[in-house]
Amino acid sequence: MPTESDGPAVDEAVRGLLLLMPRLVSRAKRLPVPPALQGLDLAPRHLALLAHLEYDGPTSINELADRLEVAPTTVSLMVSELSRPGVLQRTADPSDRRRRIVAIAPAYAAAIGEWLSGSASAWERVMRELSPAERATVIKALHAYEAALEQSARRQPNA
Repeated sequence: MPTESDGPAVDEAVRGLLLLMPRLVSRAKRLPVPPALQGLDLAPRHLALLAHLEYDGPTSINELADRLEVAPTTVSLMVSELSRPGVLQRTADPSDRRRRIVAIAPAYAAAIGEWLSGSASAWERVMRELSPAERATVIKALHAYEAALEQSARRQPNA
């Protein structure tokens, strides 16, 4: 394997990541969905929304949109999809009755926590082994990769 000072050369690192990423996604998709959530046709976009509500608590559509980096209308549609079967609930904000707060319904809180804990505990094991600087590098690299993918997608001609 070609290396540079203390790690793989760029081409070798890219090769390794291209081989690794599909396996990561495949393994993450195989995390068991708790029985209470089966049959809800949950997609990755729902998982991200649920993770924000699980870890950051109830919030508004606009705040969720900011966190997810999507339009409020997109979040509103996802919230509606998850409100119909009762996974999420919308309540009036006590400080502004016109504003709605989105939260995980109590009946689904344990199942969602269980579902998210598989990925969270794996990340926690990995991150505990890294220094704070290494953790920052991993997070920075993943954000940069996401941004580069977005740029590539914008440059691709529509087929």
